[in-house]
Formats: sequence, C-alpha cells, structure tokens
Amino acid sequence: MKNLAVFASGSGTNFEAIAQACADGRLDARVVLMVCDKPGAPVIARAERFGIDSFVFSPREWPGKAAFETEIVRRLRERDVDLICLAGYMRIVGDVLLGAYPDRILNIHPSLLPAFKGAHAVEQAVAYGVKVYGITVHWVNADLDGGRIIAQKSFEYDGSDPEEVHRIGQKIEHQLYIDTIEKVLSL
Repeated sequence: MKNLAVFASGSGTNFEAIAQACADGRLDARVVLMVCDKPGAPVIARAERFGIDSFVFSPREWPGKAAFETEIVRRLRERDVDLICLAGYMRIVGDVLLGAYPDRILNIHPSLLPAFKGAHAVEQAVAYGVKVYGITVHWVNADLDGGRIIAQKSFEYDGSDPEEVHRIGQKIEHQLYIDTIEKVLSL
C-alpha cells in the first residue's frame, strides 16, 4: 500500500475524493498527511473527519519558501510518503520540494493545458470564449503548470458563467484524479 500526501489551500473537495477513494479501497493507498497553507481553510475539517494528520502553516510566519518546504519534506519523510497530490494547493512548488520528490508530485488543473495556466484558468477561458473546457492531471516541475501531461478530459460548455464551469469541471476532476492516481501508483 502506498502512502499519499495531499496538499490543498481551500475547500478540499479533491482531497475528500482522494481520501474517500482510499477508504473505500478504490485506491490501494492511504492519505497519511494533508498539507495546507491557509489556516482556517475548510479542508482542515475534512482531514479531521477522516482522521488524517495535517500540517497547517502560514507562509508569512516562515523566513521563506525554502524554510517551510524543508519542514514539509521532513514531515513527508517521517510518513514515508510515496506520492504527493496537489489538490487546489495555491502555491508554486519550490526547489526544496521538487528536489526531494522528483517525478512524484501530481497536480490537477482546471483547463486543457497547455492553455490557460495559472490560478484563474477558468475565468481566462470564459473571457476568451472557448467552447470546450477541460481538466488536466500533470506532473509538477519548475514551470507553472508546465509538467508532462498524464491525463485530460474535456467537456463542452456554451455559456459565460465561470462558476458553472467550475461546478461542471469539479465533478470531472474527482473521478479523473482518482483514475490517474491509480494509474500512476500501478507503474
């Protein structure tokens, strides 16, 4: 059984989907740590409900990214983490974490990469007027949303409401991420 760490900054729906898939036996893995950079984020309560340890920190209380990433790596190693899954973690991963877990960090992104990178991908896509949206799971590297693509799923939408696109995409995200994690763990 593989040990996963899930990083999140917000509500934690992808975190919960992963944790539930582990609990149900759909993934031959267990989430051993949830990392959150936003004290008070709803994902923290989700982790508590699953009985999963959390490391919650405020980045501005650390002298820099290298310092808090060093602490994260220490906690990951204590738990023998095999794979890191970014699930709405709104920080760019730095050299310390990338160096400690090369080719072992996944991210899910709400666009068909390489189009619409960054934190406001859906809003950018709606403003551009696209008719086909999507979700991408990719390896994390030093480039923003630039790692090798593992899986993508598209959907059509002919409206102009970013919130509706997020709602449609989120339903797809949960299953696509679980399927992709399962694929990666079987390699």
